[in-house]
This record gives sequence, structure tokens and C-alpha cells, in this order.
Amino acid sequence: MKPNWRHRTLWTGDNLGVMRGMNSETVDLVYLDPPFNSNKDFSAPIGSIAAGAAFKDTWTLSDLDTDWLGRVASAAPKLYRIVDTAGQVHGDGMQSYLTMMAVRLLEIRRLLKDTGSVYLHCDPTASHYLKVAMDAIFGVENFRNDLTWRRATAHNDAGRFGNIVDNILFYVKSADAYWNGEAISTRKTAEQLAKLYPSRDERGRYRSSDLTGPLHNAARGSPSTRPWRGYDVHAMGRCWSVPKTGRYARYIEENLLPGYMGIDGIHERLDALDGAGLIHHPRTGRWPGLKRYAAADEATPPQSLILDPIGFTNFNKGKEYTGYPTQKPVKLLRKLIEASCPPGGMVLDPFCGCATACIAAEGLGRRWAGIDLSVKAVELVKSRMKAEMPLLTLDLRHGTAPPERQDLTAPEERYFLDASKPERERPYNCDFNKERLFGNQRGVCNTPFCGRRLDFELFEVDHVVPRSKGGGNELANLQLLCAECNRSKGDDTMDDFVARRRDRYDEYVAAQRARYTT
Repeated sequence: MKPNWRHRTLWTGDNLGVMRGMNSETVDLVYLDPPFNSNKDFSAPIGSIAAGAAFKDTWTLSDLDTDWLGRVASAAPKLYRIVDTAGQVHGDGMQSYLTMMAVRLLEIRRLLKDTGSVYLHCDPTASHYLKVAMDAIFGVENFRNDLTWRRATAHNDAGRFGNIVDNILFYVKSADAYWNGEAISTRKTAEQLAKLYPSRDERGRYRSSDLTGPLHNAARGSPSTRPWRGYDVHAMGRCWSVPKTGRYARYIEENLLPGYMGIDGIHERLDALDGAGLIHHPRTGRWPGLKRYAAADEATPPQSLILDPIGFTNFNKGKEYTGYPTQKPVKLLRKLIEASCPPGGMVLDPFCGCATACIAAEGLGRRWAGIDLSVKAVELVKSRMKAEMPLLTLDLRHGTAPPERQDLTAPEERYFLDASKPERERPYNCDFNKERLFGNQRGVCNTPFCGRRLDFELFEVDHVVPRSKGGGNELANLQLLCAECNRSKGDDTMDDFVARRRDRYDEYVAAQRARYTT
């Protein structure tokens, strides 16, 4: 499928509704910097470019759309168990936060191409819960890194170590994911190269590296243990280790010794290297070394600890800073986009805030789209691009209506159809009704004396007042029961059922009282 939206599109509104309207497998990279469940409220200071931007990061069950929990339980039972367990361990706030994130992460996975990647920016408040949730959604095998980004040099937190890092969870859609780590590798300075390669000859700076390796019980007489030019490495507990493949072998073949990688024998490769002047024979020492030249030195690949750039603090606010709460540096986003999004690829930021990811994508020649609840995001995109990219003619599209999805499958079509029908016209046991009921009841059987917590698929939809007694299909007259309660209730109303089983109800109440007074 092709994207059913245009490059440089920014939506204002709930990102869940927008993403549900976007075609599947159309995004190369998703970066999201959502609320962290930090139990704080954020707002930009008056007078800053971002003045007026604000959001709360405190979550309760009242913030939860009840069908979200049911949707998670229906679409991803393993994920629901994680969310439910987090709620039991950490409380309702964490459960509602993870539910909010889970339904959006499920949509993000659908939107990603098989070559796509997702970076979730978070902090230690919920990073471990989000990690387990993403394992369930994307698969443990598709986890790549828990990146640590140093956002400050120091911080004073009473009674504990200063918290100066954020986490960035990096997952891919599949093993075919795009990766270009060389694009953000760190090049060594001239001073560093001079220190690492202290020797010099007519070819330039070099260092002497080992031509031997551990013996690993190799038998004397095998090719890697035989003496060469008077060096008996086996007698010293070593064997020859002469590069035949890899980056430096390729450098030797391409620049110093044509045909080198086609030489099979270990001693033949040693002879060829020595004949080309690539072996250093020490005046003292046990064995010779291979000359490794600075010209072949490859940059240091990106590491999971990101020290540069640092975040915005009271002591570090340059021209880029807008005053937006939780703003991240463009340089940080450039690293992630260059490594995981191909040139011309599509970047999506569903919590775009002050649009740092959009700015970074634009500067790197990638296409982008963003979503944010606040209309302030639109103003910030315009003002920042005008300041940072004055030669760009910005063709920004802004709207609140989500795109109209063109690739709905049959189950998804039924789900959206059921949701749009009037309550009495829906099949009483449709997915939409069942998911909302599951969320309303928090996964517990609705019989007062039962209270079983069950998986979504084990519940049955029942009428509180049967249709034979005037009950309708509206949600207020529906409930989820376990199979045992549903069979026992039969065609009774819920009140009649409870009255008929009053003895069991009284036993249940007495047991609960004893439990909580012990």
C-alpha cells in the first residue's frame, strides 16, 4: 500500500484515531516521545516560542477509554496479561498508562513496513514495563537496543543517585529492517589516529597487530601451528591467525596486494604479506605483527550509550531551544533517522510536540508526518522551519480529520462497522460490544458472587435483562459472564439470578469480609 496522506502533513488531535485511518505498512521509521507517566504536569514558560503548549502526565483509570483495554485483550492476549499484571503490581495509574500506550503501539506495528523500525523515548519511570510490552508486540527477536541517552551532566535528587539519563527502546519490524550504522559512526581525529598508530613508513601511519591467536587445542603439525620463518608459535602456546576475510583483508586486497583474499594457505598468505612489506619483524619479541594502517581505520560504530548531544538544561539552552517542555535536540533525532530510515523514506512522529523529529527528517531529505493533541505544534513547525530552513518553501498540510484507510481486512471492517452502528442494531455479541464490556468490567465476571479474572476469549456476552423479558442490545443491558455463571443464570434477569443464588452471594460476601479484616 501507498500512504493515504501527503508528505509534510500534521494532524491535530488524538493520534490513535489518526493512525487507525492510515494505510498499513507505509512508514519506514516511527519515533515517539510520549508522556512518561511521571506524575507531573508540563507547560512552556510565558514568553517562550512554545508558550501555550502544555500537557499532563498523570494517569488514572478515568483517563482510560474502556474499549482500549478490551481491544488489547482481544487483539493481543499476552500483552493484556502484561498490562493487567503491571496494574496489580504498580497500581491503576500504570495500568491506564500502559493501556494507552499498548493500543497505539499495536497500530504503530501495523503501520511499519517490514524494513521499518521504531524508537520509543521514555525514562526509568515506566521503561521496564514498556520494554516487556514491546517484547509482546514486536517480538523478543526484534529487540535491538535499550539506548541510554545522557540528557544532563548532573542532577541533584535527594536520597538517591542523580537521574541524568533517558531510555530509547529500539525495535525493528523484522530481520529485514533497514540499518545504516556507518552513517552515524564517529570518525577519529588526527590526534586520536596519531596516538593509535604511532609508527610510520612510506605508506603512512601504522601499528603492529598480532598475527597469532589462542591455540584452542590445535594439534601440532596442522597448518596453523607450523613454524614460519623461524617463528615456532605452537611452542609458545599460540597458532597463526592471518586475516583472510573481513574489512582489513578487503583493504589489503583493494589497496596493497591485489588477489590477496583468494590466497588459501596460511603460510602462503604470510609469504604474500611479507613480500609486500606488510609484516613487522621485531628486533625483540616472540612473533611478528601485521601492519595495520591508519588509512584503513574505520569509524567507531554507534554505541548504546549516547553522550552527544546532551539535552536542554538551565545551563545549556541554545538558539534551537523553544521552551517546549521535554524538547529533544535535533542532533539526537538525526542520529536515529540516518541509521534507520532510508533516503526518501517516511518518518512518523505520533507525539510530535515541538516537531523535532519532523525538523530532523526535513533536513535529511526524508518525508514526514506528525500528530499532536495541541494546535501549538503547527505553529512551532512553521516558526522553527522558517528559522532553521529559511530557503525552504514549506508546503505544510494541517488538519484534524484522520485519513480514510484503504486496506481494511474483513475483521477490521466488521469492528469499525459495529462501532458505527446504533447500539440496538449491533449484534449483541459483536467484537466492539465485547471489548467495551471487558474494559468496563476490568476483565472480571460481572456476577456479584463470582469475580473471576479471565482472558478475553473465555468470557460470554449476556443480557442483564433477557430479550424475552424486554431487554435490548444497548450496552447498558449487556455484561460479560464466565461460562459457569452464564449457564447457571439461563433466561433469568441478573437480579433474579442473584436472588436465586442468595446463599452463595452471602457466602461470597462473608469470605471477602474475612479476607480483608484478617
